[in-house]
Amino acid sequence: MKISELVRELKPRNIGIAGHVHPDGDCIGSCTSLYLYLKKAHPEITDVALYLEEIKGELKNLPGYGRSVHEEDDRVFDLFITCDVSEIERIGVAKELFGKAVNTICIDHHVTNPGFADTNIVDAEAGSCAEVLCEMYDRQFMDRDIASCLYTGMIHDTGVFQYQNTRPKTLRLAADLLEYGIDFSSIIDRSFNERTFVQSRIMGYTLNKAQLYHSGKTAAVTLSISEMKEYGATLEDLDMIVSQLRFIEGVEAAIFAYEVSDGYWKLSMRSKSVLDVSKACAVFGGGGHVRAAGCNMSGDEKQVLDGALAVIGEML
Repeated sequence: MKISELVRELKPRNIGIAGHVHPDGDCIGSCTSLYLYLKKAHPEITDVALYLEEIKGELKNLPGYGRSVHEEDDRVFDLFITCDVSEIERIGVAKELFGKAVNTICIDHHVTNPGFADTNIVDAEAGSCAEVLCEMYDRQFMDRDIASCLYTGMIHDTGVFQYQNTRPKTLRLAADLLEYGIDFSSIIDRSFNERTFVQSRIMGYTLNKAQLYHSGKTAAVTLSISEMKEYGATLEDLDMIVSQLRFIEGVEAAIFAYEVSDGYWKLSMRSKSVLDVSKACAVFGGGGHVRAAGCNMSGDEKQVLDGALAVIGEML
């Protein structure tokens, strides 16, 4: 189904767009692409609002992100669309606005998505939400900025097309995006290869303290708030650490637990070829993809790590 078909059917006077908490590359790329597309394809809708949490790093330079709103307001929308949000509780900014909207649409690719909107467009076989959106846009309204946002989303959730969620259609859609003249090599470099000095130091420190478990099949590490402060790091500086753990020879599962507030931890899990880490994270109320998932846990450092290791160990 095309976005424009839905817009013509619902005839909204205003539209809100939002992503999930702690937005990643797919979330931001998807949301900004949709914002730009609606502004271009439907100029009759003068009030299109994009709600995203404020971020640091290169992703804030994506076309459209600079027009995003970082706090809820008092608007009531005829149509509200979420991108890359797996459940209603994970809507970042504008959760209340979503609840007040006349019509709602969820566009996603998470296998755990229960379908929380009036209209749910969820392709669990797609490698990213951006991939789902690629097929929902009319080509005559596409341009370089929209394509750059979509390409950013696709490479973030597929690891530049190296994860097993990459399917033949993924590569065909990515090839179509190149036709708009996007600077794909720079997008990849900025997303995965370029790091600040702080990011390089905190990654080195974290990898140095990582340990192997389950006869070398699991690599795991924790990072406390005090350790982040020592290196001047923030949550935005931690993105690539769990992926580096996954690259260790012989490792099937990677666990990275980092403290976001006193006694409250965010866990990121990755697997190489066998484990479904979305099921492991579901034990703790989280979810995600087969090879990449996350959850939240409360407790001290040892409790959190031991709990995650126990679940992964049983699955192995």
